[in-house]
Amino acid sequence: MEFNHKPVLFRETIEALHIRPDGLYIDGTMGGGGHSEAILQRLAGGRLLSIDQDPDAIAAGGERLAKYPQSTVAQGNFAQMKELAWKHGIEAADGILLDIGVSSHQLDAPERGFSYHHDAPLDMRMSQAGLSARDLVNTLPREELARIIARYGEDRSAGRIAAGICKAREQGEIATTLQLAEIIKGSVPAAVRRAEGHPARRTFQALRIAVNGELDRLREGLESAFALLAPKGRLAVITFHSLEDRMVKREMARWCQGCTCPPDFPVCVCGKKPQGRLVYKKGLSPSAEELLENPRARSARLRVFEKNGQ
Repeated sequence: MEFNHKPVLFRETIEALHIRPDGLYIDGTMGGGGHSEAILQRLAGGRLLSIDQDPDAIAAGGERLAKYPQSTVAQGNFAQMKELAWKHGIEAADGILLDIGVSSHQLDAPERGFSYHHDAPLDMRMSQAGLSARDLVNTLPREELARIIARYGEDRSAGRIAAGICKAREQGEIATTLQLAEIIKGSVPAAVRRAEGHPARRTFQALRIAVNGELDRLREGLESAFALLAPKGRLAVITFHSLEDRMVKREMARWCQGCTCPPDFPVCVCGKKPQGRLVYKKGLSPSAEELLENPRARSARLRVFEKNGQ
């Protein structure tokens, strides 16, 4: 099985992990196995655990990595990283990678129902299990739909779109991606329809995040990654939209924060000390050359944290 995915910030990410030949590493979002294979090619006596929740990724990535004896592949969400690592004999990792968001394969495979560019069943489940976008669109109350679209899509037209969806489903079930995209297009003001980009983009993002619980899983995954990092270990996270990036930025800043006592205290009484440092103060964005080759990388941001040594 093919699982086409073009990793963004590829060279920068691999370099940022400072891979040691004998180190232990975790790729929490294996996808097609591009990052994982690059890590494995740098290992001699080390080991890599590659995780993904998508059965398609497990099949394709597992086949790609099967030739490497240092490779272990496990199906699951990266939020379960700590448990999966312990299950496979890894108690601490020298480097962890999270490439957050939907893959090129998931976007480009019409049957997965992630994209408004193809007419397909309205799905959006990364794990191919549980409630789908079709379930949410056809069952949630208008107020809840508006909340999801406003929070996860940051769309000012959330109320109009939710109302348009509820009105349309009175006539029959909303079952396909293009059906939903047309409903959204007809629900927003003319100025929004004339603006750059498809008016359904933010709503599709919001539904995808809600279906997969992406922000909750990201928070849990960051906690697991921090707990698993060995002294001097590095966590590299690639995000693709502002909600994810703000969460990663906030968590890494918290790990780097020292004393929180009021400035007028003569001595520190809180005892808090930085638990690591940021490798890049403001994160890295794709180069102009990469954007020419892969326009989908335009919103990507790489942030890297290094845990204190002992």
